[in-house]
Amino acid sequence: MNGRDISTLSDNELADYRAATVGFVFQFYNLIPTLTVYENVELVSEICEASLDAKQMIAEVGLTDHLHNFPSELSGGEQQRISIARALAKNPKILLCDEPTGALDSETGVMVLKLLLSMARNNGKTIVIVTHNQSIAKMADVVIRVKNGKIRSINEQEDPMSADEVEW
Repeated sequence: MNGRDISTLSDNELADYRAATVGFVFQFYNLIPTLTVYENVELVSEICEASLDAKQMIAEVGLTDHLHNFPSELSGGEQQRISIARALAKNPKILLCDEPTGALDSETGVMVLKLLLSMARNNGKTIVIVTHNQSIAKMADVVIRVKNGKIRSINEQEDPMSADEVEW
């Protein structure tokens, strides 16, 4: 946390740190079923001071025409993209993504990866992607391989692939 060891923070301080700094893209979306797409994304503006525009983030994931739909009216891939829009709208410094392209076709997956890469490169965000898709790892600046809960290797990539080059 800007040079401070977060392991020394109290539970309340850690909660504040996570709320202000960390965003999550969950593998199983965690959308609120009684809220519309817009309301699910706009929700973060109520808890985050520097949140981004909900409609803009929904547009970034290509779902502007679904603003008034409920999660049950969306496909799994659409729900995943709304989960990503909500996480990005929070405007976190660190974004943790659990299989963010798992429910997406290759074309939409590339679009989402480009968006995440753009947020990292152009907005100074740290994006951590947990995936079993080895192709996605080729576009990362740093690849950390984990097996049985232990780090097996850490590799910096001097010339990562672009999202367009990633084979699905």
